[in-house]
Order: sequence, then C-alpha cells, then structure tokens
Amino acid sequence: MHTQTIAVIAFDHISPFHLSVPCMVFGEDQRNPDAPRFNLMVCAAGKGVLRSSAGFEIRAHHTLRDAERADIVIVPSWRDTDEAPPESLLTTLVAAHRRGATVVGLCLGTFVLAAAGLLDNRPATTHWGWSDDLARRYPRIAVKPDVLYVDDGDVITSAGVAAGIDCCLHILRKLHGAEAAVRVARRMVVPPHRQGGQAQYIEMPIRGHAAEDKFSRNLEWLLGHLDRPYTIDTLAEHFVMSRRSFTRHFRNITGTTVGVWLLHQRLALAQRLLETTSAPITVVAQQAGFGSEAALRLHFSRELHTSPFRYRKEFRGAGNPS
Repeated sequence: MHTQTIAVIAFDHISPFHLSVPCMVFGEDQRNPDAPRFNLMVCAAGKGVLRSSAGFEIRAHHTLRDAERADIVIVPSWRDTDEAPPESLLTTLVAAHRRGATVVGLCLGTFVLAAAGLLDNRPATTHWGWSDDLARRYPRIAVKPDVLYVDDGDVITSAGVAAGIDCCLHILRKLHGAEAAVRVARRMVVPPHRQGGQAQYIEMPIRGHAAEDKFSRNLEWLLGHLDRPYTIDTLAEHFVMSRRSFTRHFRNITGTTVGVWLLHQRLALAQRLLETTSAPITVVAQQAGFGSEAALRLHFSRELHTSPFRYRKEFRGAGNPS
C-alpha cells in the first residue's frame, strides 16, 4: 500500500495542542510494526525558528514547497481569524489541491482553506464560537455549525480543539480501516469513533455524578450487546427512565439521537469484524445488529459508499497478519 505523505502546516504563534493532534494520530505509532506508515512532515509557513503560543520555539525541517508534494495537507489552526493568511500559504494549498492532495482544516484552520477559495460551494465547519463569523465572511460556504467534522471528499474540515482528534481518526479510518483507528484511539485514551454529524457542543445537564456514571455504564453495556434489536421503549426500560427522559438525556450525553448513535456504533463494529475475522458477511451482519446481509449492504452503501465485500477486500489483514 502507498505510504501517504502528510504535511502539517506550522506557523508563528501556533498552539502546541493543535500542532500535536495530527502529529500524534499520524506520527507516534511508528514503533508498532503493524501500524500504518506515514511520511509525516511539519512544514513551516514562515522563515527561521517559529514561536509557539505557549512561549517555546519550534524548528520545522520542511517548507511550504515540501507541502505541495504531500498527499494530505493539514492546517491545524490559525492564530487570528482577523489576520489574512500569507499568500505563500494560500498558493501552496491551492497547488497541492490542484495536484490531487486532500486538504484539511482543523478548528480555525478552516478560515485558511476559506481564504484560499477551497471551500466555495462546499459544506464546512469550524469551532462553534466562530461559525457565524465564517458564514458572514464567506457566504459561498455552506457552514455546518453543529457538527464535529465535515468530509467533502478532497476537502475536510473540523470543529474546534478535540474535534480535530476525531477528524484525524476519521481520516486514518478511511485510509487504513477501523482497527487502525481504534488502536491509535486506545493509545491516546480517546473515544475510537465519534461520527462527524455529532454535536460539537453538548449542553450537559446539572446532575449528580452517580447518575452520570450509571448512564455511562449502561452505554458501555449497550456497546457490548449491539447484536440485539432495540426500540426506544426497551432501552428506556433498561436504563430505568421514562421514554422522554431517556431520549433527552441520551442526546445530552452523546450529542446525537439513539438511532443515529446505534447505526454508527454498529457500522464501526461491522468494520472491525470484517477486518479482523473471517466470519461470513451474513454472520458479521448479525453480530453487528443489522439482522441481515442485505441491511448491512444497504447501510455500508449509504454511509461508507462501498460494500462489505469490497471493504473486507481492501482492509482485511491491515495490521492483522492472521
């Protein structure tokens, strides 16, 4: 499989956290012989030593010219939405995209992609606190303020801060399958799969920790029993809540509806089963809670734009020698 070259753009006064997110997802698992291999480059948008927003210095060994040759170019943030990005950076992004690279804007990095004209007539997101500003400045963008990330094929954008982790794990999942993303998420101690349509800002109710812990334990139980059929009423009964309280609390906790959450958790499980086992697709469909192979094929086609057979053929054995 082709080793993807990933360029992460660094600039003066960059946030160390934002810079570290793609570096941790794509660059820190190299000691594992089964891990996907990436050629990760931190490319400086500027000359000399860069200063981080935390006060220490960063020395990048690659330039924007190197970024133009990458398969994926990631702008992990931007220092000030009122500051126009340098023309050299915008030219690099346009050239890389024109050559066929996927361009990614994490958090306020979306503003850089917008300034380069790469988001015109496309859906995109950014940190919820700046989504109105993005829509006002760039009216040709279909801004989605309430989601974690938006994958529009060769242009991907994410919401703020930790949503960048979800976005990078999503990219890893697309490139190397669900098991590779789960492995990295486990190492980073973060959720292995949060779908892009999940709300980025969850209004948590003021409740006791015991109640929250009990609900979380029930969610963990549900993850371990995805093969069973469920209705809202049966789940509410299991969680010992009224239907109305259960659905409201579920959205507050997960940021999405019961149906959408179940679908994406079942898809993630089916992906892992297809990658790591030789079970017939009919059995995978049953174990993941889809009931039938036809239902599994339907949801794979709608959500992943492929078939279970093609998915297994592409990812079976990736990082799993058996």
